[in-house]
Amino acid sequence: MVYLAAVTRLVATLWFLASATLGCGYKTVGYGAGFDGIRTVAIETPANETFFPGAEFVVADALRQEFLRRGAARLIEDPAAADLVVSGRVTRIRTSGRSLSSVTFTLEYQLEMVLDLEARRPDGPVWPIAADTLRAADLYLSSADVEATRKNRDEAMRRVASILAQRVHDSLFEAAFR
Repeated sequence: MVYLAAVTRLVATLWFLASATLGCGYKTVGYGAGFDGIRTVAIETPANETFFPGAEFVVADALRQEFLRRGAARLIEDPAAADLVVSGRVTRIRTSGRSLSSVTFTLEYQLEMVLDLEARRPDGPVWPIAADTLRAADLYLSSADVEATRKNRDEAMRRVASILAQRVHDSLFEAAFR
């Protein structure tokens, strides 16, 4: 009897979810055919105009990981053979104290990253990447240990780069269907 009640609840729940999903117009995003004829993408390592060495590699890695994760287009290394090339520069990384204490001075910092990226097709047209998607910030904890603070800052930089990579991918995907 308990088994029958559990199965009935499961079937009812699945029926509700299926009807709610189909009835509201939700659907899964299909990247199988690429987007707007773009099947291959090359990510060029951006120029680093900041005082943070290696920031360009963090950003390039985040962009590549995001395009690999989404699978909308195949990632290739040769920009000349790509249907779309993403390039640009890391224009600013700024850290500032956000929480202060009279005893330990700074408790946490904020890291803000600003990118200037463009995506272009081989035949010349540049795809727009919305400017508001190219700026993000995150907080990280301070420590009396300088290495711990540096490690926290580097992790915050990776998180911000990942957020920006997601936004860039979404912006390009939306631009393809305008």
